[in-house]
Amino acid sequence: MPKIDIAAVPVRKGSGYPPPFDAPCAERVRKRLGDAGGLTDFGVNLMTLPPGGWSSQRHWHSHEDELVYVLEGELTLIEDDGETILKAGDCATFPKGTGNGHHMINRSGAIAVYLEVGSRNPDDLTTCSDIDLMSANADGRFVRKDGSGYGEG
Repeated sequence: MPKIDIAAVPVRKGSGYPPPFDAPCAERVRKRLGDAGGLTDFGVNLMTLPPGGWSSQRHWHSHEDELVYVLEGELTLIEDDGETILKAGDCATFPKGTGNGHHMINRSGAIAVYLEVGSRNPDDLTTCSDIDLMSANADGRFVRKDGSGYGEG
C-alpha cells in the first residue's frame, strides 16, 4: 500500500556529525519518509526542530538538489547572502553545485516542522562552509576537507 503510516516510521534523533559538530543538531528529529515508502531516486524527510536547534551544519552539495518546505513554525535560513525568515507555507531550494552553504536555525520559541527533499546522487559530496568537514554519498563518512578522518591522529 502506498500510504505510509507516519507514526510507525522510525525516529532518528541528532546527526551523524562527529563531535563537536553534532551538538547544535542534537535535538533535531528526522523521519525518513522516502525510505519508509521504498523510494530510491530521491529522499523525503519529515523534520522536527525544537527552539535553538540547527537543521545541520551550513553546507552545500556538489551533485544533489535540495528543497525544504516549512509545515509549522518559523526557521531562520542562513546562507552566503545572509538570513531569511521561513514560516509555515514557505519553501526554499538549493541547487547543486552552487557553493552557497545553507542551514536553518529555530530561533523562535516553538517547535518547527518541515519537509526536506533531496536527490540521492551517489556522486554527491557535501561540503560544510564554516567548518573543516565534508562527506561523500559514496561512503557516508564525515572527514576533514583534506580527506583525513576524525580520530586519525
